Amino acid sequence: MTLRIGVDTGGTFTDVCALDEQTGRFYVRKVSSTPDDPGRAIVTGVSELLAEIGGRDLAEVGYFAHGTTVGTNALLTGRGARTGLLTTAGFRDLLELGRGRRPSLYDLQADKPAALVPRDLRLEVDERVRHDGRVEQAVDPEQVRALARRLREQDVEAVAVCFLYSFVHPEHERVVERILAEELPGVHVSVSSAVLPEFREYERLSTVVVNAYIGPVVARYLARLRTRLGELGLRATPHVTQSNGGIIPFEAAERMPSRMVLSGPSTGVVGAAEIARAAGYPDIITFDVGGTSSDVSLVQDGVPKVANGTEIDGRPVRAPMLDIHTVGAGGGSIAWIDAGGALKVGPGSAGADPGPACYGRGTEPTVTDANVVLQVLNPEYLLDGQMKIDAGAARAAVSTVAGPLGMDVLDAAQGIVRVITANMARAIRVISVQRGYDPRDYVLVPFGGAGPLHAVRLARELGMRTVLVPETPGAQCAAGLLMTDIRADFLRTHIVRPEESVVSAVFAELESSATAWLAEEGVPAERRRTERWAEMRYAGQNYELPVQLPEGEITTDTISQLAKRFAAEHERMYGYSAEEEVQIVTFRLRAVGEVARAELHRAPLGDEDPSAAVCATREVYLPESGGFTECPVYDRRRLTPGNRIEGPAIVEQMDTTTLLLPGDVAVVDELRNLVVTVGA
Repeated sequence: MTLRIGVDTGGTFTDVCALDEQTGRFYVRKVSSTPDDPGRAIVTGVSELLAEIGGRDLAEVGYFAHGTTVGTNALLTGRGARTGLLTTAGFRDLLELGRGRRPSLYDLQADKPAALVPRDLRLEVDERVRHDGRVEQAVDPEQVRALARRLREQDVEAVAVCFLYSFVHPEHERVVERILAEELPGVHVSVSSAVLPEFREYERLSTVVVNAYIGPVVARYLARLRTRLGELGLRATPHVTQSNGGIIPFEAAERMPSRMVLSGPSTGVVGAAEIARAAGYPDIITFDVGGTSSDVSLVQDGVPKVANGTEIDGRPVRAPMLDIHTVGAGGGSIAWIDAGGALKVGPGSAGADPGPACYGRGTEPTVTDANVVLQVLNPEYLLDGQMKIDAGAARAAVSTVAGPLGMDVLDAAQGIVRVITANMARAIRVISVQRGYDPRDYVLVPFGGAGPLHAVRLARELGMRTVLVPETPGAQCAAGLLMTDIRADFLRTHIVRPEESVVSAVFAELESSATAWLAEEGVPAERRRTERWAEMRYAGQNYELPVQLPEGEITTDTISQLAKRFAAEHERMYGYSAEEEVQIVTFRLRAVGEVARAELHRAPLGDEDPSAAVCATREVYLPESGGFTECPVYDRRRLTPGNRIEGPAIVEQMDTTTLLLPGDVAVVDELRNLVVTVGA
């Protein structure tokens, strides 16, 4: 078993990446996504890739990992399961009340998203636990059975259970879970004490409801895909990516689908961090552009930033995840004119079906169409000839916005590119400038099918001086699946002052759970490690900052260092620290099982002359050069380490196109990355 395969399902394309461990060679295949059944594109892509590399067999695959957006898409499109809710008496309407904030502060017409559980399926249980864990009213099993029968009569497919203080006293939820298993066989049950044992009742309720709502959809999808792959000969245990950048087996993921909302994008960040660190760039901003969206994230000292939750379509989802910010700015983003006559791009997307006009089915103007009109993209074909391009259709589509704007088609196409670049720059400022980081101190790492296409213009917009384009950027998320570890996060809310005895006791409990999980996953002791974090705040504050604990035994010195780290992080984030009482609110422990990763092979630097890689020349419309400019087109497969390319130029490969503007200089490094020094 010498093959390792990673598969990432995107809005337009499904990427398959394979590594032959014997030769160290990467193989990449892109096929059109099949939104009606994402597994069909996966099977097609894997089969085609195995045939392409010599008719290899799926039985030779010793590692299979998958990044998916099935759960997220079910949530966004409202196609989840019919879900019921059992909650503490008096709290059935919390799901709609939320935090009492309007979605948009100054928009009086903005509506909150509809509750995932209709009011008649939200039932109350007469139970009550005090904040300190004392039971005021125990659960009545007969009442729970009666409520379960009511839900059965309503044909629910899933049930969420969320009691007010379950994070302190989970026993009531466990009783209810056992009764529901007896009364509702085959129904997906999610309890908040297992999904999110954390305070803040609304966020916990929202998360467990999301987990239940998408649970049956994710479970059916993963089970069906697991069966298909098994029938084709896969013997290895298939894994799926979590939002935290780690992987878990399909069966484990079926129980916690809320932890997969950023399944696809997270592995791209992990892979980019590994590649950039190996290339000598530990501080990067990743820039993943697919057909529908742009996902950006910040990596410092080789470690991706982590967040504890996000909002999906206005609904809070609390789960350990990489800090990824997403905007609707991709290759399929549609250009349109607003009521004031201004050109807008996105967030609407042509997606995989019908796709951009130049693909032969769509009619609306997209970012991809604009790049075809400008001839930055090959106006004849993409994907090494697998996909024919209709340049005339692209031009006709862009003309639908050019006419009303009174612009030439070329100027309108360039306007689309400028608008989408501004949208992308705003996304990067959210995860950098707004959080106290200067993007000029970081290297931009673009990937996805359209990332390298826009990277140098985006870098100029942000004042960034270096861009690093990985060897297979169009399939970076799939390749990242070959570089990630098995991970799980364990947490517990316990609001205390940081004292040695208490901190030691809580982390001992979490470490016990982590050890049991790692053993269950079959991770050898020498490949196990843990990371400890404390979410801290000044007493009276409403939000916390995550602070990592020093390694080793917890001592008085550990607590002192923890306090100093919190003060430094508070000053970095808010500009000050204070001599106030400090509290730990939530204890977090990450368990990591290190897997054998794809190794990055270095090659010696050679000749600077890249002329052997020139495959054509093309007239490209570049305002930076005053109009159409004849640019050499390089075949990236022919570039060798040491080659030096001066812009303007185009670098084409199967999975993406890289644009170099006048003044840019790109060098192929030992890892076959394109390292671009951005011109002024």
